Amino acid sequence: MRNTSIAIIGAPLDLGSGRRGVDMGPSAVRVANVFSRVASLGYDVADMGNAPVVQAEMFSEGPKEAKYLPQIAETCRALAGMVEQAMDAGRSPIVLGGDHSIATGSVAGVSTHFRRKNQKIGLIWVDAHADMNTPETSPSGNVHGMPLACCIGIGPAELTRIGGHSPYVDPRNVALVGIRSVDQLERNRVRQSGVRAFTMRDIDERGQRSVMEEAIQIASAGTAAFHVSFDMDVLDPREAPGVGTPVKGGFTWREAHLAMEILSDSGLMCSLDVVEVNPVIDEVNRTAVLAVELIMSALGNRIL
Repeated sequence: MRNTSIAIIGAPLDLGSGRRGVDMGPSAVRVANVFSRVASLGYDVADMGNAPVVQAEMFSEGPKEAKYLPQIAETCRALAGMVEQAMDAGRSPIVLGGDHSIATGSVAGVSTHFRRKNQKIGLIWVDAHADMNTPETSPSGNVHGMPLACCIGIGPAELTRIGGHSPYVDPRNVALVGIRSVDQLERNRVRQSGVRAFTMRDIDERGQRSVMEEAIQIASAGTAAFHVSFDMDVLDPREAPGVGTPVKGGFTWREAHLAMEILSDSGLMCSLDVVEVNPVIDEVNRTAVLAVELIMSALGNRIL
């Protein structure tokens, strides 16, 4: 990280997902000793607690095109404020999800912090899914399939204008890495958005290093820094069984670590999400343990 101080922020939200359980993800990662492990690298670490989240049972899911949208937007606004507060205090935020809809809040907060300095950010989105649906195209209405579209200004105003500006990131500064599950109506949006998408075929053919180096070039071109939003489902389910939406054919253990190590080497990452850890379907918390190990690699942990 660019700062020597870290803020850990939980976002225990599962309203954007069709499967319950990822609301326990931040607790699982904390149980896996994320605080002490990060501190062992020499960082000054503060845990800022959790962004406020309501329980699904308290509300109707609302319109089927975007379920729980007002409640998700409320959490994302609160999270954006916590992220901005951490960065204003000189701390790099690590946001623990929760489903991936929370990234709308974290990216909005990072963007607002740099926008006040008349600077732009880039974004590297590491995920099995494109996350570029809108209420009009989503086959499920689950908002965790929409946050990247929201970050580039496409989608419901409740999520695209947190902080009063849109987009949070210029799509030309966005790299989408690791996708292998894209909805039919989502494909044209990905192709036409200006976002550079790297599929698992790109990684298979070119190798992880080549793909990550190009992703960094895209996210750092004319920007002050970049945010990384890492969905644990980018890993193959054999490596990370406890995720919100597992899809076979993903990163190996070493490919995931190499990606994080290369991001760390760049010295340009200012903030990080790690999302979609679901301890309900995990095996003795090993996905959360892996999440902590990947955070460590992103923060500069080395073999030697």
